[in-house]
Amino acid sequence: MTDSSSALPWLVIRQDDNGNCYRVGRYATEDEAQRIVDTLDVQGHKQMYWVERIEQTTTY
Repeated sequence: MTDSSSALPWLVIRQDDNGNCYRVGRYATEDEAQRIVDTLDVQGHKQMYWVERIEQTTTY
């Protein structure tokens, strides 16, 4: 994982009506990502949105 990805470990994910999942964006904090989800849910989209944390792996 690069330095930029570890600085933005929180993802917002969207699932469409067909079950396809897409990354909407990456965020520094869980609260920031959740605010995006809350905003998208209010807009009346039929899709489902949620927050996930990227697992950090250590490479040697």
